[in-house]
Amino acid sequence: MHASLDRQSVPWEAVIALDGADPRRLPAPLADDARVRVLPLPRVGAACARNLALNEVRTAYVNWADDDDLFTDDAMAVRLCVLEATGLGWCAGYSEDLYPDGTTSLWRCPAPPGRHAAGDVWTYWKDPCATIPVGPTTILARTDLVRAAPMGGLVQGEDYMAAIGVTCLAPGVLLPVPVYRYRKHPGQMTRQDTYDVLEPAARRHAWNYGRSLRAALTVPATSDAAGVV
Repeated sequence: MHASLDRQSVPWEAVIALDGADPRRLPAPLADDARVRVLPLPRVGAACARNLALNEVRTAYVNWADDDDLFTDDAMAVRLCVLEATGLGWCAGYSEDLYPDGTTSLWRCPAPPGRHAAGDVWTYWKDPCATIPVGPTTILARTDLVRAAPMGGLVQGEDYMAAIGVTCLAPGVLLPVPVYRYRKHPGQMTRQDTYDVLEPAARRHAWNYGRSLRAALTVPATSDAAGVV
């Protein structure tokens, strides 16, 4: 992850949330990089650790990431350019699965490329059991927007809620270009035997959250002049 950030063509900062890990185990290239700030925490779980790290973000835009994955070389620049030019709340892209032999396969998310109104991305998540509509780690968004829609209170699938929250609160755009590489390896959380136990419930919770949030933000038109504004 750090090496891929080092290849970006725009300035960046990184906040690393250490979820119960010893700060002394941080690799030297990260510990010696002034652009990297470390937040040591007791063991609190991924959702809490990421939300607490969000307190430390100083940049105008933010992108969640997992420490075992990487960004494509132009990931930050291509999305930042769109956000600065349009004033939209978020910009996402496609992701690629990266296999141990170095090969990749493109994952096209269900949401189609192009501009999306607030709340529309959720409509491409047809069923809780279906594939999520956009990759959470492919989203670069305004920091204030992400703070309004942080990680959900789940032990897994918390990033589903973050992605749905951000895309429900503001319009954005999905680019048909890969910006993130999801590294496939045996140590992944998603490859562990216990992962599937809670996954259906986590997906359903995030799906219901999106449905309810979208409905709450949809104000029906009215012609009642006497209505309270």
